[in-house]
Amino acid sequence: MAYDWLKGVADEYDVIVIGSGLGGLTGANVLAKAGHKVLLLEHHYQFGGLATWFTRKGGHIFDISLHGFPSGMIKSCRRYWTKEIADSIHQLKDVRFVNPQMDVWTTFTREDYTRVLVEQFKLPREQVETFYDHLRAMNYYDNNPETTGQMFERFFPGRPDVHRLLMEPISYANGSTFDDPAITFGIVFSNFMGSGVFTFQGGSDLLIKKMTTELKKNGVELRKHVMVERILIEERDGRKVACGVVAGNGRVIRAKAILSNANIKNTIFRLAGAEHFDPEFVKQAEAVRINTSSCQVYFGIRKGESIPHIGDLVFTSDAPTYSPEELTSLHTTSRTFSVYYPDTRPGSDRYTVVASLNGRYPHWKELTDEEYEKHKARLIEESLVALEKYIPDVRAKIDWMEAATPRTIERYTTHMAGTSFGTKFEGLPVSMNLSEKLPGLFHAGSVGIIMSGWLGTINYGVITANKIDKHLFALKHPAAHPAA
Repeated sequence: MAYDWLKGVADEYDVIVIGSGLGGLTGANVLAKAGHKVLLLEHHYQFGGLATWFTRKGGHIFDISLHGFPSGMIKSCRRYWTKEIADSIHQLKDVRFVNPQMDVWTTFTREDYTRVLVEQFKLPREQVETFYDHLRAMNYYDNNPETTGQMFERFFPGRPDVHRLLMEPISYANGSTFDDPAITFGIVFSNFMGSGVFTFQGGSDLLIKKMTTELKKNGVELRKHVMVERILIEERDGRKVACGVVAGNGRVIRAKAILSNANIKNTIFRLAGAEHFDPEFVKQAEAVRINTSSCQVYFGIRKGESIPHIGDLVFTSDAPTYSPEELTSLHTTSRTFSVYYPDTRPGSDRYTVVASLNGRYPHWKELTDEEYEKHKARLIEESLVALEKYIPDVRAKIDWMEAATPRTIERYTTHMAGTSFGTKFEGLPVSMNLSEKLPGLFHAGSVGIIMSGWLGTINYGVITANKIDKHLFALKHPAAHPAA
């Protein structure tokens, strides 16, 4: 008889959180600390969403993707999680860009990035500072139609090398291109242009362990191996409301509010059902574009072996210029190496390297099983050859290699089209307005500019949790909010 992963779960909660990405985990923590009874359900065997890890024989622990975030992560983790988590966030010292147009080492701080643009790219300092000031002044509510490409050409006309240096890391961060609104670049880039790029010392496994410990301490009921089949919707006073979930093997669990940390399109079309929304909102949601995905190649260095310091993040490419088409093609030469040295996981004395490549789900979905395995093997070999340019003897030191693709991401996250980056910019208003269209249903996840990696998803979890807290207060005190 199959194990009942919902054993001991109550029949009703104040809030049910669907999915345990950083937005779902943070939202659950904020709500629990506010005194609400919270249940969090995750279908995978690990918590963390795309901020998770896996282990392999030989003692290898792999973080599943490229992880780097702004210094603002320290403040958010201290405020919404714990000081211990915040204190484990450390700066990456060396970010490299190596391609036919440049060979750059930088700490990715504003000061050092300015040095690179002025000294290596021969730009006037005033021109660079003016560009930074413009980015800092950007506001989501300005509704500026300018694209990132148009903004680059306005500030740095005829300089495709500068455009590439500015654009490539952001493409890896959130899948954006020259054709996306300039604000999708500006806000993310500005976040980094303070103190540089940071990561969590100890790895994703330690981070998620600390987070789940804190959640349990605050009273959150955590369950994994539980797939939510659908969101329970009923009609009350002539209006449909979300009032629970059907999970596991048809188990009904009721709640006053649902926080979906699934993809916004999954939330609307798979979990809730388009028939429960007005036609105009459905049309708006259908128009939201799914963002691109990614591939990873994992290299485990044999215990006792070491590799030289080649940088923490190494953006590499053989492409002559930046091209979104090349960056996401099945045969792209553009990849970023995330190098995990022993101090990444103190006490482990181990090295790992993860190659991250952008990709498109349809390229991988249409392959036969035989073709799929051949392309995964090719992906591994090409990434290994590229790594050998920096560590010539690395092949002999590796005792574990494997690859993940958009199909892998779809399998483990259920994200529509296996996206690593959620949706394009137009997904944000759909997400933010969800509870107005179906009371009781809220969303936090990868949508537009709020989702600028780990920091964005944590902050969006907080924003949504605060909306839910107000919603719950209004339900308990209707006289104070007669229109609620």
